[in-house]
Amino acid sequence: MQKKWVLLVAVTATIIALDQWTKYLVLRDLTYAFEGASDFGARLKIFTHDAPQAGLYEQHYRSKPPYVISQDFFRFRYAENPGAAFGLFRNLPEGLRGPLFHLVSIGAVFLILHYFRKLQGTKQEAWAIGGLPLVLGGAIGNYIDRLSRGFVIDFIDAHWKEDPSLAWPAFNIADSAIVVGVIMLFIDSYVRKEVKDTKKAAIPEPAK
Repeated sequence: MQKKWVLLVAVTATIIALDQWTKYLVLRDLTYAFEGASDFGARLKIFTHDAPQAGLYEQHYRSKPPYVISQDFFRFRYAENPGAAFGLFRNLPEGLRGPLFHLVSIGAVFLILHYFRKLQGTKQEAWAIGGLPLVLGGAIGNYIDRLSRGFVIDFIDAHWKEDPSLAWPAFNIADSAIVVGVIMLFIDSYVRKEVKDTKKAAIPEPAK
């Protein structure tokens, strides 16, 4: 197996594991979801199964007070996101939102794998080789949420004071991995363009 595939599997698996582990901790420590669950097996069953049914956009699990890191800037709080990353498209009708996210998630996985397979593993492709596994792990991490409970658990809350207009939508480890991975892909497109332009400039023009 080529080194790039080892890297893909290792990084993707690490992101998925870290994402799901932190979401389990959030459900355990910032909600009452596991109330009455006497052991890890019972808690894991709650974590991996459909959430209790509630009204449209009504929060399924009762949350505890947030864990404050900085009163004015940063805290961990439980949030449920039926939409895409950072709450995008959360107001779409359920009959459209569910199939759309299934299609997009599966399509993204196949597209990433197809693009990754075409990489040669050269130094010039380092940003893409590092970025694609992050995007893949993040996409799968959030897709696991949608399959198991119908919404994504978010918990990282960055804000300025208590001004709602200056609060970033809550996000999670998977979202963070996707954002970092996409930034790396943008850098990759710039770096490889610079390399191509340099090689093109180095080729002497044919004598007339």
